[in-house]
Amino acid sequence: MDGIRFAFGTLTVLPARVTRWERDAARAGMLCAPLAGLVVGLLAGGLGGALLLLGAGPLLAAVASAAVPALLTRGLHLDGLADTADGLGSGKPAEDALRIMKQSDIGPFGVITLLFALLAQVAALATLYADGWARGAVGAVVAAVVARLALTHASRTGVPAARPEGLGAMVAGTVPPGSAVAMTAAVLAACTAAGWLLSPYDALRHLLAAAAALAAAALLLRRCVARFGGVTGDVFGAVEETAATAALVALTLVRP
Repeated sequence: MDGIRFAFGTLTVLPARVTRWERDAARAGMLCAPLAGLVVGLLAGGLGGALLLLGAGPLLAAVASAAVPALLTRGLHLDGLADTADGLGSGKPAEDALRIMKQSDIGPFGVITLLFALLAQVAALATLYADGWARGAVGAVVAAVVARLALTHASRTGVPAARPEGLGAMVAGTVPPGSAVAMTAAVLAACTAAGWLLSPYDALRHLLAAAAALAAAALLLRRCVARFGGVTGDVFGAVEETAATAALVALTLVRP
């Protein structure tokens, strides 16, 4: 329960009081991160699917599905994506780049990255909803779950923290590789099963989309560790949004 509280308390605005702020709870919380993603995805897909069934067009359903995760995280992951883009794009040494990321304002790199990420998410969801409410809703759920799984990987042993304080320092290096592999296998199996509800071909599509999302997140994580010397809360937000966007885009590439 401490892990579930930690996951929901740090990754969503849903009522879950974090009772233990220490690394054992952080490890359990990051392993439970996909569960938080499942709840966020179900709410996002449920709203989008309901709007489509009530007569709204695919675009409005897509906007609603993209808005729900932003609202349920107070926009923190999107803010992390923008701050990370500013840090990576600054071209300054790691210490100065981290200082830029910690500032409250958003620079041009952050604005551009945020704009295109949200446009990509909405465009991909609209494409999926155009194929039916079920494909759009399942796509929203899969993207949310895989995006939080990417946070589990970002917390694994061997990934250092860039700062001595903050969420990044609390969760960095807490998840054993074996536990991350086991959670990955479970999530990939669940994504495949979700796709199977639509068709055998969709089962393969959802599996490949999840794998593509994890690969994109891993590339960004590797770049951030090399650039900043480790992870921060902003990097976690960027990794999550990158995985979600990659999963949705991948689902639109080879449709039935």
